[in-house]
Amino acid sequence: MFLAALIAMAAFLSAVPEEALAADNELNLEVKSAILMDAATGQVIYEFNADEPLPPASMSKMMTEYIVMEKIESGELSWDDLVTTTEYAANVIGSGQLLAYQEKLPVKDMFASMSIYSGNDATVALAEHIAGNEEKFAEMMNEKARELGLSESAHFINSTGLGRDDLGKYAPQNIPGETMMTARDSALLAYHIIKDHKEVLEYTKTTRRKLRERDTTEMTNWNWMLEGWSTDSVSLKKYAYEGLDGLKTGHTDEAGYCFTGTAERNGLRLISVVMGAQSEPKRFEETRKLLDYGFKNFEKKTIYSSGSEIEELKTVKMNKGVKTQVPVVTGSDLSILVRKGASDEEFVKEATPLPEDQLVAPIKKGDKMGTLKVKYNEQEFSVDLVAAEDNEKGSWLRLLFRAIKDFFVSIGTSIKNLF
Repeated sequence: MFLAALIAMAAFLSAVPEEALAADNELNLEVKSAILMDAATGQVIYEFNADEPLPPASMSKMMTEYIVMEKIESGELSWDDLVTTTEYAANVIGSGQLLAYQEKLPVKDMFASMSIYSGNDATVALAEHIAGNEEKFAEMMNEKARELGLSESAHFINSTGLGRDDLGKYAPQNIPGETMMTARDSALLAYHIIKDHKEVLEYTKTTRRKLRERDTTEMTNWNWMLEGWSTDSVSLKKYAYEGLDGLKTGHTDEAGYCFTGTAERNGLRLISVVMGAQSEPKRFEETRKLLDYGFKNFEKKTIYSSGSEIEELKTVKMNKGVKTQVPVVTGSDLSILVRKGASDEEFVKEATPLPEDQLVAPIKKGDKMGTLKVKYNEQEFSVDLVAAEDNEKGSWLRLLFRAIKDFFVSIGTSIKNLF
């Protein structure tokens, strides 16, 4: 009987995904990887296997969204510019398939199709419009990934997240491999989108919309957790999540079901990522676990307000100034997510002035004088320490007498040390 029990246990363990057995999967998420991040600072408050490169499917469209919005912000592109649907865009497989060959629609409608309906056709059309062809656009995506600080594993071969085999004759010739991202990459990309181009949420929170006014049917958002579904759909009401307004779903056979979500409650916005869920409902159920964990257990705590004096470094020594020391204060707020009820003893603080050769008058109020680092829960946060007042450069006579004084003080100290 004991042997039979061992065999049964071995069979059970072999059937359970390795990820589900990982000790760090505190929330028992049934996904391959996950992460939860503060949208304001990028602070991570939960992660599970977050650095494993995995196929992201359509979550990679967030990079396409970022580049489109960046082009609009720079003036290189306008929401009203007409985009022509190429043969490739019209025939690309997967979600979308709403555009006809040679059809022209403004950028804002193509963007809506990409962001709401995850339209591969509109995504390809936008990529080709910006870069000339999709492969050149994918090169732009990879360059932007490095610029935004994504991991070296973050790699794009097209604008949509489709696999190489799905692209057929349109597969890139000079970009190897497949599109891959880690959960951390996806969260960091979402962080940059929300920080730099928050207007994307006006699209991603939309539950339904017609692509063209003449259409008889509407595009339906694949994101079942949108708060809007609580009043818009009886069947999806049970998935609707308070404050959730984005960001991007993804699914292929290789990737499984993925979702990068974001929700805001009481001024706190979180970003969640799950990758490799086994079903469409499961990706939203596991996302709910993540977001509930964040909102129920964490709160924003202001460690220092801007302009605060700190005990660790009240003044810094100055060279060649009218004053030999200048008081310093925090240059901005330092706020982080902490577990509710966290004590002051949990924060380790260290203040460091700039190197001596950089602390030379003249300086103005607000100039950086050093750095304050605060460590909490194995993560480090920092804020600049700045001059609380001006310090003009001393006259040559003042500096001469100061040098003479320092000389005799040093001699006196040396003599005293002899005895």
